[in-house]
Amino acid sequence: MTKQPFIHQIRVGWADCDPAQIAYTGRLPNFALEAIDAWWETHVGDDWYRLNLDRNVGTPFVHLDLDFHSPVTPRHPLLCEVQLKKLGESSISFHVIGRQNGVDCFSGNFVNVFVVADEFVKRKAPEDIRSIVGPLIVG
Repeated sequence: MTKQPFIHQIRVGWADCDPAQIAYTGRLPNFALEAIDAWWETHVGDDWYRLNLDRNVGTPFVHLDLDFHSPVTPRHPLLCEVQLKKLGESSISFHVIGRQNGVDCFSGNFVNVFVVADEFVKRKAPEDIRSIVGPLIVG
């Protein structure tokens, strides 16, 4: 049985765009982060807000890179595919592909570390989270 990809749909609006009539460069990482946040909520049951405030589990970013392939515009929904690539002892890595109308617009890698949120001290990935997301690793 193959795993179904996680796709988060984003409506790109006029306010997301620059004078060239394409999405501002800075909005693309934001779209990817919105998709990863939705991935957390869908699979773990808690988004970043709840993880931080209710569970005291922080996941700050330690790395991100983004490649641009085609402009993002308001013409079509932006479908962001989130793939869990790696779950380390205290880190988690995602790959996000943003597509519109069947065309890859951007792709990027995002690495977080687990911390005790109110102390900002590195910690191991919580076992309950590890057991939920471990089977979701792609490739």
